[in-house]
Amino acid sequence: MGAEQVREDFVGLYGAEPEGVWAAPGRVNLIGEHTDYNDGFVMPFALPHTAVAAVSRRTDGVLRLHSSDVESGVVELSLDDLVPESDRDWTAYPSGVLWALREAGHPVTGADIHLASTVPAGAGLSSSAALEVVVALALNDLYELGLKRWQLARLCQRAENVYVGAPVGIMDQTASACCEQGHALFLDTRDLSQKQIPFDLAAEGMRLLVVDTRVKHSHSEGEYGKRRAGCEKGAALLGVDALRDIPYDELDAALARLGDDEEVVRLVRHVVTEDERVEQVVGLLEAGDTRAIGPVLVAGHASLRDDFQVSCPELDLVVDTAVATGALGARMTGGGFGGSAIVLAETADVDTITKAVEEAFATAGFLAPRVFEAVPSPGARRLS
Repeated sequence: MGAEQVREDFVGLYGAEPEGVWAAPGRVNLIGEHTDYNDGFVMPFALPHTAVAAVSRRTDGVLRLHSSDVESGVVELSLDDLVPESDRDWTAYPSGVLWALREAGHPVTGADIHLASTVPAGAGLSSSAALEVVVALALNDLYELGLKRWQLARLCQRAENVYVGAPVGIMDQTASACCEQGHALFLDTRDLSQKQIPFDLAAEGMRLLVVDTRVKHSHSEGEYGKRRAGCEKGAALLGVDALRDIPYDELDAALARLGDDEEVVRLVRHVVTEDERVEQVVGLLEAGDTRAIGPVLVAGHASLRDDFQVSCPELDLVVDTAVATGALGARMTGGGFGGSAIVLAETADVDTITKAVEEAFATAGFLAPRVFEAVPSPGARRLS
């Protein structure tokens, strides 16, 4: 939905023009899954799909929220009543941002917000981070808080960790806030250092497809937290601050020290090898050898499926079918347990691969997948 429509809807809801309209994108993670909360490396890029917000300030401590994507009226909240984990609805994401800003001492006194999003919810494409970042950017501008993009991302992560109660890492919010058009973002989640890596597939005769399996997942559910706790246990047993501190060439020795705790061994092995895969992909892209990242993506999927155990039959079917039909590479993306897979393909092979995946889903009796192209797009920005 465009800025003008969101602006018009705001006027219809609140009876006045908004002070501005902002957008923040969803993201696809090219490589680097479940590494962000282990202080590791990730490599997302922004999607053209965005959350758009029309926003005005208030001075009375009231927050009014409305979304064109939810069948309900305007939700009115008092900022003084915002309490972590008290809201299980979509409103937790934007209201959590105001809670986090105020908790950090920023003088936010209320807002009227109307939202509309084209980021598919539950598809592993960070629809929640887009909602958080667009609200944070709008309030940062309107209240002249002077926060940098990485600081907004940190605040949004805190909103989701503490207010929503989902133990997510920093990647999604940083991608939404900081990505650049035509680039993937190489992010060190420990110090938040960033490097924009050129990633223009069309110029090289390739495409990256997103296959939304339409199997919904929720980060707030226990499986994500169990794996995070297992990673923290592994780091403690190995005497390091985070699994990022285990060098790849010392992995076998580290795993041997973990003994017969099979679950922790699997989790540690995935994180350490996944960090190595991110660095491999960065090196290949910087060397101009983009097609060679395909097998690295496939290896990442196998690790997520077998070691981290966050795949599902639909995701595995996408990857297996795409690779068997000529894709350069494929893997699940996002937290897992559903959501989306990505497929790297020659432009000439896209239609064949798409048809094969759709037919495989039909044969298996799965819901028809949603397939679209992922084009590296700009991060959060003011539209008007």
